[in-house]
Amino acid sequence: MTTSSHRPDGRPTIGELVSALSEKLSALIRDEINLAKAEMAEKAKNAGVGIGLFAGVGVLAFWATGVLIATIILGIAEGLPAWLASLIVFVLILAVAALLVALGIKSVKKGTPPVPERAAASIKADVEAVREGLAKDDTPKETL
Repeated sequence: MTTSSHRPDGRPTIGELVSALSEKLSALIRDEINLAKAEMAEKAKNAGVGIGLFAGVGVLAFWATGVLIATIILGIAEGLPAWLASLIVFVLILAVAALLVALGIKSVKKGTPPVPERAAASIKADVEAVREGLAKDDTPKETL
């Protein structure tokens, strides 16, 4: 003899509905946490790239300082042609540093603020859907 856990009218019992709700809510929460983790990893990666580019800027600025010093020395010791050549190298290194600064700022902006925005929006939408579902009375009325 098989027993059905449904009521005679074929609808699930309150216990089954609560159990299904609990399972679905647990799955939803797990999915939202996984989304937040993935989003935070992406933002951390972008911030890391930006920080790496800023480190590159520091190295180039250090070299530019060395070139500037060499330019001053050559300008004083040798005259205009060597000085002009050193100045051109100095300007080129600074141009590369400026490009790295722009790329670093762009990359850091992608990673900030470090808030999982898509996950937060998804959670808000889920909460709103639950509220709307609770506000509606979708249970069919039995007629006599």
